[in-house]
Formats: sequence, C-alpha cells, structure tokens
Amino acid sequence: MKKIIPMFFAALLAGQALAADFQPFQQAKFDALQKDGKPVLVDIYADWCPVCHRQEQVLKPMLQEPEFKNLTVLKVDFDSQKQEVKAFKANRQSTLILFNGGKEVRRSVGETNPQRLRQFVTLPH
Repeated sequence: MKKIIPMFFAALLAGQALAADFQPFQQAKFDALQKDGKPVLVDIYADWCPVCHRQEQVLKPMLQEPEFKNLTVLKVDFDSQKQEVKAFKANRQSTLILFNGGKEVRRSVGETNPQRLRQFVTLPH
C-alpha cells in the first residue's frame, strides 16, 4: 500500500504534465509565449454562452492528449476583458484563435464539431 500511493500521485502528476495548460488571459504571459514561439490558443468566451460551454466540453478532454502538451490555452472573458477582445479583433464570444511561431495561424468562430476542433488545434509537424 505504501508503494501504491506514491505511484498513484506520480502517475497523476505525469498526466498533468502532458496536458495542455488552461489559464486566464494575461498580456504578459501571451507576449512571453509569443516571443518564445510557443503554440497558444486564445479562447474568447463568455460564461453565459452555450457555444462556449460546448467548445470547452470538447476541448478540455481533447487537449489532455500528449500531442497537445505544449499548447497553452489563454481564456479571454468577452464581458470583462473588452480591451483584449478588441485587440484580437473578435466580434463574438466563442472565438478561437491559434498562434504558433509568434503568428496567428487560424481563427474559428462558433465551432463545436469535435473533428473540426481537433483539426483546428492540430499544428503541422
């Protein structure tokens, strides 16, 4: 039993290390990731938005997969972060913007189809 508990926590932590990281949007964090050329998914959401909730239900488990371990998800609140929403030229909540290598590579609005969302967040190798 003493060996099982540490192994369980080690496996749990290893799983977390493989997962995409979801964080509230902060400009300094975004700028640092952009400067380093890291992949970033900007998720412009609203708590009251059913499409946003569906996107999250699809993306959260998907982004736990090892292939997305380097992706950081920064969530912009459509209602309280108006300046950021405007800076990203997002006219609607449920807007997803994928950045890689310091550049915007894809943009999607209102997509909830799991296959299309997978294609959207998958970067070319």
